[in-house]
Amino acid sequence: MTGIIAAMNVELELIKSKLGNVTEENAGGIVFYTGEYENKSVVCAVSGMGKVSAAMCAAIMIIKYAPSVVINTGVAGALTKDLKQLDCTVAEKCVQHDMDTSPLGDPVGFVSGINRIFFEADKTVSDNLIKCYGKTKTKYCTIASGDVFVDDPDTKKRITDLFGASVCDMESAAIAQVCFTANTPFAISRAISDGADESSALDFPALRKKAADISSRAVLKYIKDYGD
Repeated sequence: MTGIIAAMNVELELIKSKLGNVTEENAGGIVFYTGEYENKSVVCAVSGMGKVSAAMCAAIMIIKYAPSVVINTGVAGALTKDLKQLDCTVAEKCVQHDMDTSPLGDPVGFVSGINRIFFEADKTVSDNLIKCYGKTKTKYCTIASGDVFVDDPDTKKRITDLFGASVCDMESAAIAQVCFTANTPFAISRAISDGADESSALDFPALRKKAADISSRAVLKYIKDYGD
């Protein structure tokens, strides 16, 4: 079974519409949809925005449905000029840019107990996923997540300087941490909706549906070609 998590309804609409034999189940306040696509088993859910909601969704999904892989699909902001709106990315690794215990002597982003800054996506799953974008401009990247909608150059510079990230969102690294802890392979599929700058508040709502569908189509192809 392939697990799919999106933060917003608009990011899951296309995938959910393609599923057959769908059943719904509420677990922990999150609605999980199980069904089939191209004779492959799928469980998917809308987590809600932010790291806590994303982590809750991933944990419940893994415990209840035991997917062989979890894919986080959706939209994100670009931190570097080489990524434009509607370009696509697949994460090599994720980091929480707002995790900061540096007053205690830790590096910024360091997750105590797990004792790491970056969470690496599964290479085989990610390599297969990037193939599913076809001719769409797609690149591997580091994704930085935090509970903030990034829309200013100072924040962008801080994130890129600290972590070398080229994409930012509000969920990926939380899902990555849960999957790492639960020993579940994961991959992140993100299409660029905005430039994480002063125009993002306008660009994000205008382009999120188009960007979300680009990412979703790649995930659907992944399920067809590589799903269980």
